[in-house]
Amino acid sequence: MPSHPRPTVRRRRLGAELKRLREKAGVSMEDAAERIGGDKPKISRQENGRQGVSKLEIEALLELYRVSDDRLRTALTTLAREGRRKGWWAQYSDILPAGFQERLSIESDAARILTFQSMLVPGLLQTAEYATEVIRAAGKSQTEEQIKSYIEVRASRQEILARPNPPQYVCLLDEAVLRREVGGPAVMVRQLDKILEVNNPPRLTIQVVPLSQGWHAGADGAFNIYSYPDPMDLDVVNLDYLDGALYLEEDLPVERYQLAFDELRAAALASRHSMKLVSSVRQGFADRA
Repeated sequence: MPSHPRPTVRRRRLGAELKRLREKAGVSMEDAAERIGGDKPKISRQENGRQGVSKLEIEALLELYRVSDDRLRTALTTLAREGRRKGWWAQYSDILPAGFQERLSIESDAARILTFQSMLVPGLLQTAEYATEVIRAAGKSQTEEQIKSYIEVRASRQEILARPNPPQYVCLLDEAVLRREVGGPAVMVRQLDKILEVNNPPRLTIQVVPLSQGWHAGADGAFNIYSYPDPMDLDVVNLDYLDGALYLEEDLPVERYQLAFDELRAAALASRHSMKLVSSVRQGFADRA
C-alpha cells in the first residue's frame, strides 16, 4: 500500500478549497474522480491534503466545478505547483523530525505570525549563541556537527523576516523569558540587544507581559498562530509538547487561542515600554558580564 506524506499547509489549503468548490457545485466525489481518471479515495486524499494535484487535474476539476474567477483559478494553480516544491529544510531532513519540518513549512508560507513564549526567546529571534545553549541543553547527546546543523537551520528560518515582503510578526514574551539566564550574562546581553534591534512595529512587534500581571491567558504555555491570506483564509495554531507538536485548524480551538492572544496582548506593556524593560534587564546582565 503506498504511503502518503503528511499534508503541508499548501496542500491543506488547496484541498480545503477544492472540497468547498466541489460541494458548492453539487458534484459528488465519484464524479470528480471520474473527471480526473481517479477514484473516490484519491479525491479524498487530495481534499485532505495528503496527495498532490497535477496541473491537468486542477484545470479539469475547476472546469467541472464551474469556477470562472481568474484570480481564484490562478491562486489554486499556484498552490498546486508550490505544494510539490521542496522547502530549503529538505537538506536537513536527516536530523529534523517530520513535525518540525511541518512547522517550517507552515512558518515559511504565513502572512502573519503571532507568538507567545513563556520560557525562551523564540527561534526566529534567537542569536546564534543563545540558540547554541538552548540546543545543547535540549539534546545532550548531540554531536558538534549536529549542533552546527541546527544552528544553520535557525539562521535560515530567520531569513523570512528579512524578505522584501516579510510576514507580520507579533511576539509576546513573558517577562520571565528576559530574566531567565541562558548561557551566562554575556550571552543574555547580546540576545537582549538583538530584541532591541529588531523591534520595529507594526511589521515586527515585541511586547512583554510583566510579572506583575500574575496569572494570565498564557499560563498553559507557549503557542503560535499562523495566518494565510486570501483567497483561502486559514489560521493554524501550533502547540509544542515534549515529543512533538500539535496543529489545530478547526474554527473553535483557533478562535480560543486568538482570544487568548488578544487577552495577553492587552495585558502586555506597549512596545515602547516593553523595550524600556528589556533595556533595564539587559543592563543588569551587562553589570555582571
